[in-house]
Amino acid sequence: MSIPVIEGLAAAREHISRLRREQDADPPPAVARRLREVFGRDISPEEAVARIVDDVRLRGDPALDDYALRIEGVRPASLAVDPGALEAAYRALAPGLRDALHLAADRIRAFHQQEPRQSWLAWDEEGGALGQTLRPLDRVGVYVPGGTAAYPSSLLMSAIPAQVAGVGEIVVATPPGPRGTGLEAILAAARVAGLDRVFLVGGAQAVAALAYGTQTVPKVDKITGPGNAYVASAKKHVFGTVGIDMIAGPSEILVLADGSTPPDWVAMDLFSQAEHDELAQAILLSPDAAYIDAVQREIDRLLAALDNTTLTRDAAALPVGDPLYAFAGQALLNRGLPLPRPFDRGEQWRFDLNDRPAADRRG
Repeated sequence: MSIPVIEGLAAAREHISRLRREQDADPPPAVARRLREVFGRDISPEEAVARIVDDVRLRGDPALDDYALRIEGVRPASLAVDPGALEAAYRALAPGLRDALHLAADRIRAFHQQEPRQSWLAWDEEGGALGQTLRPLDRVGVYVPGGTAAYPSSLLMSAIPAQVAGVGEIVVATPPGPRGTGLEAILAAARVAGLDRVFLVGGAQAVAALAYGTQTVPKVDKITGPGNAYVASAKKHVFGTVGIDMIAGPSEILVLADGSTPPDWVAMDLFSQAEHDELAQAILLSPDAAYIDAVQREIDRLLAALDNTTLTRDAAALPVGDPLYAFAGQALLNRGLPLPRPFDRGEQWRFDLNDRPAADRRG
């Protein structure tokens, strides 16, 4: 897999504009064909989501079983994961990965414990009461994607803040995976977080199940967690019935590298977003063509290594080779480029991060 190298500001901006136009266009032929296979006719992604949400709301578990077979290609023996399976997945993990999950959980918890969350009450000069009462929700649903790769960190980053906030109950929904038993790393992450209610249901149908409740999946007060375009659309459909965290767009990342960071670090930063789906954009900006070549070599090496990792062995092949773009030349920050923006030298970055077109400057 080779990274296209685009030189010059004008060419880079035109390339990104074209990518954005493609994202806003009709679904790719492969997506349209898959929708036709599932629903028996031509249907837009939005129509498909509306149909799934309504079907799950009206029929509950039978609808979840139907869509699992039609979309995932497998129907889990049970929607609810037995707690023993969580323990088994945890013990089956490589010790290094198990330790990494515990380290991540500890760091996430420590961070969120620093957030202010106290209720307060004050009185003004005229005797009026001013204040804010903070109360945790009774039940939160955490959606953890698992169609193209395993994302145990998504579970930890959604569930642990809810625990710190004092949420009464946290339930997890995640796709059943190719074997219908869930992805090992995600089940193990639930065990690390101390959760014992995990349901094998993915996509828009999972969002609908959490929003309305089914015979097996409990109705929640709020749904959190990332997902693909179908998950995002389903969140829009159920918002109001249930709270949601946000409507996420396509995964994007811009890495600025002056050549001082190990190339494998940069390659992994690109992978962190490019693995999400076919619409993901991973962009490397560097003034050093030789450094881009070094990152390319690390991408090729890591792609081969990732095929056998615990995190991906239960999932479909990572689509990290789809859109990876390297831009050599002028800084493109503040010109409509994606977020997040990892830097490799902080304040020592030699590009001018305040560089903006004159029309954009204020003050």
